[in-house]
This record gives sequence, C-alpha cells and structure tokens, in this order.
Amino acid sequence: MWRRSAWIGVHTTAGRTRCQKRLPWTLWGEPTKLAVLVSGRRDAAGVQSDNSVGETMPMAMIVKMRRVYRAGPLVAALWAGSPTSAPAQAPTALCDPDNAGLTLQPGFCAFKVVEGIGRARHLVVAQNGDIFVAIRGDTGGVMALRDTTGDGRADIAFWFARTEPGGTGIAFAPGYLYFAPDNAVLRYRYARGLLHATGAADTIVRDLPADRSHRAKSIALGPDGSLYVNIGAPSNACQREDRKPGSPGLDPCPDLDRRAGIWRFDANGLGQRQEDGQRFATGLRNIVALALGPDGALYGVQHGRDQLYQNWPAPFDSVKSAENPAEEFVRIERGDDFGWPYCYYDVDLRKKVLAPEYGGDGKRQDRCAKAKNPILGLPAHWAPDGLVFYSGVQFPARYRGGAFVAFRGSWNRAPLPQDGYRVVFVPFSRRGIAGAYETFADGFAGPEKSPQAARHRPTGLAEGPHGSLYVADDQGGAIFRIVYVGSP
Repeated sequence: MWRRSAWIGVHTTAGRTRCQKRLPWTLWGEPTKLAVLVSGRRDAAGVQSDNSVGETMPMAMIVKMRRVYRAGPLVAALWAGSPTSAPAQAPTALCDPDNAGLTLQPGFCAFKVVEGIGRARHLVVAQNGDIFVAIRGDTGGVMALRDTTGDGRADIAFWFARTEPGGTGIAFAPGYLYFAPDNAVLRYRYARGLLHATGAADTIVRDLPADRSHRAKSIALGPDGSLYVNIGAPSNACQREDRKPGSPGLDPCPDLDRRAGIWRFDANGLGQRQEDGQRFATGLRNIVALALGPDGALYGVQHGRDQLYQNWPAPFDSVKSAENPAEEFVRIERGDDFGWPYCYYDVDLRKKVLAPEYGGDGKRQDRCAKAKNPILGLPAHWAPDGLVFYSGVQFPARYRGGAFVAFRGSWNRAPLPQDGYRVVFVPFSRRGIAGAYETFADGFAGPEKSPQAARHRPTGLAEGPHGSLYVADDQGGAIFRIVYVGSP
C-alpha cells in the first residue's frame, strides 16, 4: 500500500532536529537518497556507540529506500522504488556471467551482493536473509544489508549500530547479536526483521587489550553459554626488540599473560573484564579465524610468525622462510598450549620446532615436543581470517561438515610470489580431517596478488539459511555469495 506522505526529520550528532519536512507522495515513486544522523553516546566499555546512519555513509549504500524506520534516536530513513517482496529467483538467474571475477569449483557460481561498504570483516546471515557485517576501522560497527527484490543483491544498506573503534567478531544468539570491537564485546537485542539496534548495547566484556599488533577480536559462542574471544599477540616472536634481526626472545614471554590465546567468558555476564574470564588456551599468536565445529569443539586457524630468514639468516634461507611456518589449523581444548612464541610448526618436518629467538636451528624441538600440534598445516603467510563449518544441503554431500577457510593474503612470501587471497575447503569426517585442502574460490585479488594491488581480500565467511556461502572482503568492501547450480 502506497503512503501519500511521510514526515522526515534529520538529526544532528547533538540530537537536535536540523530539518523536518513532509515529503509528497510523488517522491515515493522515485529512488530517494538520504543520510540520517543521530545522537551518539559512549558506553561503559569506552566504546563509542552511535546506532546511526552516519553522514559519511557512501551514497552507494543509501539505495532504493521505501519505508520509514524509527528506532531510538533515529527519526527516519526513506526509501523509494520496487516493492518489498519479489518473486524468488532461480540460483542460476542470480549469478554474474563472470562469477564476479572468481574461479570456482565445477557446478558453483557467484555474484556480488554489495560492494563499497568499508572494511568488511566477519558476517552472519539471519533466517530471513538479512546480512549483518562487522565493519572495522577507527569508526565502524555493524552494517545490515537487505535484498527486497529477490535478485540476491542488497538494495538496502543500513547501520545496525556504530562504534568507535569498529571491529571484527560477530555472532547470533537467541534474541541477541554479539559484536566485538577491537577492545570489547557488545551485545544488542535482536528480533527477526530488525535492521537497527533498539536501545543501548550491553557491554559483555570491556577494556580488552588493543595496542600494537593483532588488535582484532574474533568471537565464538558455545552451547553452554561460553563466549570465546581471541586476544592476539602484540608482536611477531616476543623479542626484546620486535622484528629486529638477531634480537633474542623474552623468556618467559610477558605477552602470554594477557595476549596470545583464547579467553572464555560468560556470554550472559555484564561488565566483565579480562581477569573475570578464563585463559582457555595459550601459545596462539593470532586466531582471527575462529568457529565451533560440528562436534561442538572450538577450532581456529593461526596466523603464523614471520621473518625467519630476514631476522635469522644463518640457519634459514629465503625460500625456507617464505614457506614456513605453517598456518596452523587447530582444535582448541581447555588448557592447550600451542607453543608460541617459543615454537612454530615446520611445514617440511611436520612438527613443532624451537624458534631461533630461543636457540632453535630449524630442527631442534626441545620444549616444543610438548606443544600441541595442529590437525593440519596450511601454507605459510596466507593470513587466515575466516572459518566456517558447512552444515547445509545446497552444496554436494561431500562438503557437509567440512570447513571453509578464508585467506586474506600474504605480504611476506618473497622471493616467491605473494599468495593466499582465496577460500579453501578442508574435508572433515567424524574422525577429523578427511583429506588435503583444496582451493574452493580464487580470483578475489584480480590480476595481482599483493596487499596494495588486490581488488578484494577475503576476511569473513558465513552460511546462509538456504546453504549459500557468503564471503566478506575488507579491501573492496564487497560481499560475495557462492551458490551451487550443478547436478545434485
């Protein structure tokens, strides 16, 4: 039913109405572009939370709007254009002729849901198909995307919540959406169809360390009410002088006290600090790719250390350093110690060896014989940032229960070409890893795989309600959707 008119108010960041106007019904028939500002506030965690559609919102994101939304201080946003319901499209009708530039396994096709939304990190997809994307940066938050036409593309992009800083981790729980800025974990009330947070966020964990390197916080929710948070190491190998050639490692490493591990908190507790949680596992340099497996266990893929040859040329050569250490796919249990910074997993020897900062020569194990090994070693320096276990039925049966890993891509594989920038599949059975990894989707980077030249860098993965795979990218701000159109 078409409305004849609507009151539109635009708020300033101070919460005062800048202008107010009744729009005639004729405007509802044409696309209308409108940015809406709202009042902001800083919560108890020190996270600036704004719940706004900001004035810096790219115009490409303020698209075909047609309803009035009111939530908290938000007065209104208007969109015009096509009806909100549309006939369902067959999967083949959705895909781009060139699969959005991707190279895929046979039987799959792909398209871009949206592009240019900022530093998109992890994402989740609601049962109605709405997509919620963690946006990182000095200012970021959670972006909500909706398709109202049935073509699979997002024609509405809306800030569910704004925060300073932005973040990476995001997860659904019944009635809630969890989001992890770099220094906290927040929780918003959520109901199906909601595109904007109603009310202030609950601060679940506050004042998490967010200095130096590896500030991003990835999260996973356990069925027992546990909240798992990755707190990455702030250095390469805990040297006296970080990344300086020949600088010895600190022993014991002080970074292990508050970093380089997985912490477990109460997912329903409020105002927790790091000391209120439990260090669930240690010796993990940085686990941005974090997820629960179908067996209920916690899994992750580690960013391995850098610069073996550059910092220690005597026992290593440049090619050995380019191909080591492995990015470790790990099964994480309470009390595990994976050995960082004292140890790393050698791709060729297939075992943990002592790091050169602690007297290692590339072969000695010493204390590293006691460090927990990965379930699989993946190529060095590919930078794993996303992990999801597939549970749907759209893809062929061999994918069910297996893991997809998103690799953001390397910067330090010289003299070999930079690599990664892809999504791989790791088959699983009830007994664990069931075979070698395979490239599932490539071509994100475009003609050149390098941090500066790549068009897209995969960072987040999510399974949609009908079994499609969604891939987030923090370079071009795109969301890709991959669907299966082959024979069952």
